[in-house]
Amino acid sequence: MDDAIRIGDLHKSFGEKLAVRGMDLVVPRGSLHGFIGPNGAGKTTTIRMIMSIIFPDRGDLSVLGKPSAIQSKDQIGYLPEERGLYKKMKVLAFIKYMARLKGVSDSTVHKRAMTWLERVGLADIAQKKCEELSKGMQQKIQFVASVIHEPELLILDEPFSGLDPVNMRLLRDLIREINESGTTIIFSTHVMTQAEQLCDNIVMIHNGVKVLDDPLDVIRSRFDPRSILFEPVDGAVDSHRLLGVEGVASADKTDEGWEIRLDDGLSPAEAIARLSGAIEATRVEVKRPSLEDIFIQIVEDDIVAGELAESMGAAQ
Repeated sequence: MDDAIRIGDLHKSFGEKLAVRGMDLVVPRGSLHGFIGPNGAGKTTTIRMIMSIIFPDRGDLSVLGKPSAIQSKDQIGYLPEERGLYKKMKVLAFIKYMARLKGVSDSTVHKRAMTWLERVGLADIAQKKCEELSKGMQQKIQFVASVIHEPELLILDEPFSGLDPVNMRLLRDLIREINESGTTIIFSTHVMTQAEQLCDNIVMIHNGVKVLDDPLDVIRSRFDPRSILFEPVDGAVDSHRLLGVEGVASADKTDEGWEIRLDDGLSPAEAIARLSGAIEATRVEVKRPSLEDIFIQIVEDDIVAGELAESMGAAQ
C-alpha cells in the first residue's frame, strides 16, 4: 500500500462536544503533512485516534497498512503535545531505554543514542538526570526518543513548543532531513508560519472539520492575492494620494512602506502598473497570502455562510 495513513468519515465526540466530524484523509508514504488550525480545532484528537490512544465513535482508519497503530507501533515515532520524561533517569539511559522499547538492538543502541545527542548539541549532558535539564533541552531529548528507532512514520504534535529560535531551526532542519530519507511525517501546529516553512502538504482543520487538504503552492494559487506591497521613493507619500489611484480600496502604513488592498475585479498586474505609473517606487510586489490569511478568510466565509443559512431558515 502506498499510503501511510488512510482515514474515512472519522467522528469523535466528548459528551456534547463534537471534536472531529467526518474527517477524510490520505497521507501518502514519504510525505510531510502539516496539520494546522487554532488550539481546540481537533488536530490533537485526530492524532490521538491515529495513534490508537483514543478510538473514534465511527469511521475507518488504517496506519501503515494495518487497522491500528498498535499493530505498527515499532514503526511509528510520536512526540506528544504533553511532554513527559522519566525525571530521575539519566539522559543517555532514558534514550537507550526508549530505543530498546522500539526494538533497537543492544549492539547498536549506545552508538545511535550518542550520535543523536551530538546532533542536537547535548552530548555533554548524557549523564545528567532529565529533571536537571531546561525545558528546551527536555524537548530535544523527547524528539531524539521519538526518532531513535528510525521510524517509517513520525508524528510530531507542537514540536517547537519551548524552543528558542536557534533550536527551532535545528529541529526544522532535522525534520526535513528525516523526511528526505523517506520517513512520512505529520507535523501539527497552531503556529501557521511554522507549517509554511516546513510542510509540502497542508491539512487545515476548523471546528473539527477538514477545510483544506492540498499542497502549499496549490492552496496559495486558489486564494487570489488582493494586496500589493508598495514602497514609494518619496517617504512623504500619504494614504490620500494612494487612494486616488483607481482600483485601490485601502492603504495601510507598514514599517517598510504601504500594504494596498485592491478592489474586487482588479488584477494585481494591472494594479502594479497603475501604481507604478502614478507614484515612483523602490519596491512594488504582490503580497503572497499567508496560511494565516487563508485560514481567516475561510473562517470568515464560514461565519457568513452560517449567518446566511440561519436567516434563510428564519425566513421560511
